Amino acid sequence: MVPVLTGAEPFAHEGSDDIGVLLCHGFTGTPHSMRPWAEHLAAEGFSVRVPLLPGHGTRWQDMNRTRWQHWYDRLDTHFGQLSARCRSTFVFGLSMGGTLALRLAQRHGAEVAGLALVNPSLTTLQRGARLVPLLSKVWPSVAGIADNIAKPGVHEVAYDRTPLRAAASLQQLWGVVRDDLGRVQQPLLLFRSAVDPVVPAISSRLLLDGVTSDDVTEVVLPDSYHVATLDHDAPTIFAASTEFARRVHESRVGEAA
Repeated sequence: MVPVLTGAEPFAHEGSDDIGVLLCHGFTGTPHSMRPWAEHLAAEGFSVRVPLLPGHGTRWQDMNRTRWQHWYDRLDTHFGQLSARCRSTFVFGLSMGGTLALRLAQRHGAEVAGLALVNPSLTTLQRGARLVPLLSKVWPSVAGIADNIAKPGVHEVAYDRTPLRAAASLQQLWGVVRDDLGRVQQPLLLFRSAVDPVVPAISSRLLLDGVTSDDVTEVVLPDSYHVATLDHDAPTIFAASTEFARRVHESRVGEAA
């Protein structure tokens, strides 16, 4: 078995039975990109899980043996464990982690108390994207997307290559999630970097136009690139998502009383 990269390990914290948060890392990334966010939420008393998705955190070649259903199933398992012990369970995600979080919300409905998403991906504008399914059959990988961070000196533990078979599966996930956006009715907190070289702004527009949530807030991050959870605006993400979870939980408890 290939060992997990140093810093890519999953994270878990047993906190309050009131609020639980499942955090989802991005495509070719690892829990490292979510670790500061997770530690902040844990310090606030929440129960927290950050699983390592299948195929991630070892070698990029391992990702080409996985598909989006494998990534989703790992998150679904952790969501079930967390929701079994917490009164309100939230799902927070970065990039593809946001896409998977949306799928959890579509499948689980009101069991998902709310979503906080950072630069979630639903499409790409890159040239040649339509050729990925074909190219993936003969070409294993292309240049990676890691370390897209404005803050100097910050390194993301992630693959330096993009596995094309896995990328083709990600495109399939985008289609599935876009088709069911109307089923997303949960409170939604969306963080979008003003400059994101990885995920185009149209992804956020597709999301906001497609969901049917009544409680939607968009926050534009002025000083961060794609991996905003490790960037200049990370404190804004951490503080706003904490307040969001507490507010939504208190509303749910009040409605149930």
